[in-house]
Amino acid sequence: MPLRTQDFDYHLPDELIAARPLDERSASRMLVVHRASGTIEHRMFRDLSEYLRPDDLLVLNDTKVIPARVFSDDGKTELLCLDRLSPLEWRCLVRPGKRMKLGRDVSVGGVSGTVTEVFENGDRLIRWDTPVDLNAHGHLALPHYMGREDELADRERYQTVFAREEGAIAAPTAGLHFTPELLEKIPHAFLTLHVGVGTFRPVSAEFLADHQMHSERYVVSEETAQQVNAAKRVVAVGTTVTRVLESIGGPVRPLRGETDIFIHPPYEFGVVGGLLTNFHLPQSTLIMLVSAFAGQDLVMEAYRKAVEQRYRFFSYGDCMLLV
Repeated sequence: MPLRTQDFDYHLPDELIAARPLDERSASRMLVVHRASGTIEHRMFRDLSEYLRPDDLLVLNDTKVIPARVFSDDGKTELLCLDRLSPLEWRCLVRPGKRMKLGRDVSVGGVSGTVTEVFENGDRLIRWDTPVDLNAHGHLALPHYMGREDELADRERYQTVFAREEGAIAAPTAGLHFTPELLEKIPHAFLTLHVGVGTFRPVSAEFLADHQMHSERYVVSEETAQQVNAAKRVVAVGTTVTRVLESIGGPVRPLRGETDIFIHPPYEFGVVGGLLTNFHLPQSTLIMLVSAFAGQDLVMEAYRKAVEQRYRFFSYGDCMLLV
């Protein structure tokens, strides 16, 4: 029987959606799922090290979120920079699209840009006269479910403490819980995957087999590849790390590329042996990935328990460890 998107649905009360972060990064709760026994524990994120073995390797995504959302100087057009192809060329999602026809001009922060291409999916390629200063004129593209505009505090909190490679639209949220003090006690490595707009796009297909996954750019260094291959167990921090490592497969090699891998049940993992992740939207590709890792029935039961115990959900919410 082919899996349906609705098979990954669950009820979430609106008040459990975390619109803002906790005062302390590491103060999140952590639901622990034991795949072999099917048992579920309720712990705190600061207890993470208790579940790690001496020869484990944590792999994290060091992408850095850019303030990719800008508005035209006349306030009539919103642009989301999906991919900065060069300092003068952006691939953008624009609203309303009907205003931005081929050859149309737009101004942001006094800098003029022109639509030079309209892609099949509706994205626009915009060429600017001079580089647009996103730090001065851009906003973070916070997920819609937060129900608010970005604030100054989000510039720091919607960013991991180890973020260094600019290019993401959304944060790799499983990494938001870490502090430098916690991280220095755990063997770890970094890779880079720039989280794109596909993170916000729901699965519209009725059957999983019909869903077209978005593509995202990644980089795995030689040092990280060596560390991963030497580890007895790799614990991926987030679905982005999982997708990169499983795209490459074992043994992992240094690589720069793109992945559109769609991991869902049934799937046999070749590299990742543990997963730390936040709670994901109903019927999303991310909850499907987690279900492939720990089993659909167990994951959906874990989500039911998380709702019952009033965990905080989504980007600024609590986390889940699957071992």
